[in-house]
Amino acid sequence: MAKRDKLFERILSLPTDFTFHELQTLLGGLGYEMSNKGKAAGSRVIFVSEEGKPIRLHRPHNGILKEYQLEQIISSLRENEDL
Repeated sequence: MAKRDKLFERILSLPTDFTFHELQTLLGGLGYEMSNKGKAAGSRVIFVSEEGKPIRLHRPHNGILKEYQLEQIISSLRENEDL
């Protein structure tokens, strides 16, 4: 099983320890690029792909994504037909 497939299974289970790095790996494998440009971007990041809508979120300070963030990401991936 490919790493991306394992990350898909993992994010769908809504784990309490899903890291921002794992998200970057998953979305990077789907063709998304991360950007945090802007005057006051701070911890706000956006993942963009050519085909789908952008995915916006705050980068967690401790590196662990919260459940509501995972749910929003899963919803966005389903809307973009990436999941």
